[in-house]
Amino acid sequence: MNALAIAESRLLAPTGLDHAALERAFASLLGPGIDFGDLYFQHSRREALSMEDGIVKHGSHGIEQGVGVRAISGEKTGFAYSDELDAPALLAAAQSARAIARDGRAHGAHALQSSAGRTLYPALDPVDALEAAAKVEALRRVDALLRALDPRVKQVMVSLTGGVDTVLVARSDGVLAGDVRPLVRMNVQVIVEQHGRRESGFAGFGGRYSYAELLSDGKPETFAREALRQALVNLEAIAAPAGTMPVVLGHGWPGVLLHEAVGHGLEGDFNRKGTSTYAGRLGQQVAAKGVTIVDDGTLDGRRGSLNIDDEGQPTQCTP
Repeated sequence: MNALAIAESRLLAPTGLDHAALERAFASLLGPGIDFGDLYFQHSRREALSMEDGIVKHGSHGIEQGVGVRAISGEKTGFAYSDELDAPALLAAAQSARAIARDGRAHGAHALQSSAGRTLYPALDPVDALEAAAKVEALRRVDALLRALDPRVKQVMVSLTGGVDTVLVARSDGVLAGDVRPLVRMNVQVIVEQHGRRESGFAGFGGRYSYAELLSDGKPETFAREALRQALVNLEAIAAPAGTMPVVLGHGWPGVLLHEAVGHGLEGDFNRKGTSTYAGRLGQQVAAKGVTIVDDGTLDGRRGSLNIDDEGQPTQCTP
């Protein structure tokens, strides 16, 4: 099955919901004063295992699900949520979101039509694809490797996390889209000691694929060695100089810093309302020469990539 079919079977079928039930919800949601509405269903499954000093110290597994209903009326937005996935709860949420309505022209719902997204990762659930014993053994191998590599290793902490988000988006303009979003990751932290000085190193990796791919091709060993390398370098490190100096950001997590610095000012709502410092400046230079920011949600298997966004639109690469 494709991602949309899996999403419908996982989110709608178990509680008797179908396209007709979604259309009844839109009939309750829309009316005079409501310009647009959408329904967002989500089922999330998560697990985590962590090992410290060769002992499994933590294990967890959780499931969450629910539906969110949004109604847009001019500049106002109404939200309602239910963690029960059935027809009465969906109708109640639609009526609650509808309460923001202002007087005005009614906008009816279009017939739902399946919308295809990208195929950047497989529509799989990684949690059940690998036995718990195999996951624990993978953690033990990393722990044993690090202790064998260098006698200065005093402590090893390694964790494995995985999960899958299944989402279904239905919009009043007729768009119906679904996605199944796997995500797995391994983190490695090592503490070393030499002449009474202790330092640590850290490395992690993962993406939108299975545990089998995460643990293949020697990737855990490669990142374990990188964590150890960092820790050993830190043993020889001297205090960094203070003061103002250039900072170079690589790819990956520095994107979070970029988001906090300029991301909110680039959001559509603030620019549409004219409250952003960037409003009305399309085509103008707003950063130093040579700086180009690219928001790319289309990289195969990467943590930040999605087949569709949370409004059911295929993701894009946006400079």
